[in-house]
Amino acid sequence: MNKNMSDTLPVICENAGRTIEVAMGTTLLEVERQLRLDGPHPFLAAYVNNRIKELNYRIYKPVTVRFIDITSFEGIRVYQRTISFILQKAVRELFPDRTLYIRHSLGASGFYCEISGFGPIPAEHLDAIKARMRGIIDRNLPIQGVKMLTDTARKIYEGFGMTDKIALLDSRPRLYSKIYTIDSLPGYFYGALTPSTGYTPQFDLHSYYNGFFIALPLRTDPTRLHQSVHQEKMFDVFHQYQSWVEIMGVPTVGQLNSKVLAGDASELIKIAEAFHENKLAQVAGCVAEANRERGVRLVLISGPSSSGKTTFAKRLGVQLRVLGLNPVLISLDDYFVDREKTPRDENGEYDYEALEAIDLEQFNDHLKRLERGESVDIPRYDFISGTRQWHDNPLQLDERSVLIVEGIHGLNPALTPGVPESRKFKIYVSCFTSVALDNVSRIATSDNRLLRRLTRLEHGKRRFVRVRIRCGNCESAVTALVDSGNLLCDPLSGDPVLILPRNTFRRLTHLPEGSTLLPGMRLLRARTASGITLMIVLRPDGIFLLSGWKETALRGLIGCALSGGGVHQPVMPESMVSAILCK
Repeated sequence: MNKNMSDTLPVICENAGRTIEVAMGTTLLEVERQLRLDGPHPFLAAYVNNRIKELNYRIYKPVTVRFIDITSFEGIRVYQRTISFILQKAVRELFPDRTLYIRHSLGASGFYCEISGFGPIPAEHLDAIKARMRGIIDRNLPIQGVKMLTDTARKIYEGFGMTDKIALLDSRPRLYSKIYTIDSLPGYFYGALTPSTGYTPQFDLHSYYNGFFIALPLRTDPTRLHQSVHQEKMFDVFHQYQSWVEIMGVPTVGQLNSKVLAGDASELIKIAEAFHENKLAQVAGCVAEANRERGVRLVLISGPSSSGKTTFAKRLGVQLRVLGLNPVLISLDDYFVDREKTPRDENGEYDYEALEAIDLEQFNDHLKRLERGESVDIPRYDFISGTRQWHDNPLQLDERSVLIVEGIHGLNPALTPGVPESRKFKIYVSCFTSVALDNVSRIATSDNRLLRRLTRLEHGKRRFVRVRIRCGNCESAVTALVDSGNLLCDPLSGDPVLILPRNTFRRLTHLPEGSTLLPGMRLLRARTASGITLMIVLRPDGIFLLSGWKETALRGLIGCALSGGGVHQPVMPESMVSAILCK
């Protein structure tokens, strides 16, 4: 009895809502068959203890399992990876001397591909590839994933002339690597595949520019294939980015890693920044031209979450200033309604991405008043308290001013119904992924944004720091918000300025209300999102970062607004502590 119990394991299946006992080493595929799960679509993979696993995965301990099909986000990716492997095999068999490139996504469920040596691919070649893929699927060939010594995997790739995959292995110092195979064709993937080729029966190929478009089922409606729509602007952007990485010599992660390991990372960053600055200058030139020719004074910037809207807006502002314009930045986030008034989604959670989360009435009222040349007090949304704050720092546009508004709803016509379309300049930004793992393993743009979001969250754990400030015989310990948007620095020394609430500053420096500047103090002209303000700044005797029992001296000044509401909480420039926090 005890022996039998030790030979079986409990498996909790969320799909079935029950627990079964299975033999140790049972595959997920066998678990699915034992449960006799019935769904509208075949299961492609499964979450095992919330980690995605292939159906060939064997169970050796008690687990919770949830099988997924093509209607889930990870399920459609399993489908995409598998069909791309089948495409590789078909092209390899038909054109062994050519190289397949899976470039980038097109729409909700489709990819643009090219084959070396071809311009536009002849229709008969495309038909042959489609027929060969159909044959591979109909044969339901097994897809096997085998972990082996990296040296062995490297030799296998060498035999097929897959230099892109060799470069990836060479830059990953791991003893073992996993290779997938269909027949003898090797492939590399980051993520699960189906057990065999028969799981992906639906696809189609269409000629597209100099390559072709592979259409796949829609996640939301797997009975339908994605229909390609010619998006010339988006396609041109993808091609431009592809040319950038080709010039830099880093079209794949393996090549990128090789350059980094060779000490060329700094040079790559400089070239990438030069590309971006050149593009930003072009966009700024278009804005300036629109300002001259049709009186455009409103620039609207939109893009998905974590796409770099705020950073782009600030950098665009610099370029516009070079052209003689006066950019003024406004974030739509500051027009969020108070948290209790925020609409909720179907799960009862606050939906900050809903248009109704923005106070449209007040935002448009401010736009109209600014257009008339009136002074407007722009709110600041406090995400900690979930309320808008007012700081009595009025904003007013002059004849050279261009208002830059950034937010996910920037291009929504319902955001600015009172502004004629001819007076708007619209910009969409996104963090496209131009570097692929190898020639046929693209990195999804959504993955890139997820990495940005995770990085932001990781830094978010350290957004607040404790610092001790000493001025003469007076000192104070405060909690400061680390803000990447705080770029205030002393023009003489270049040192960053820690902005303090006025009461805190006066208590530290013994500056009485309404008094003149004390020795060592001076005025600093600062530009904020709400306009120009004057700040009192002083170099204290010490600023120290507190971490447990350790103190680290920081270099910088302290300051407060001369008038107006100022800040309610100390705000520290990220540059003051970034080197320390990144250690």
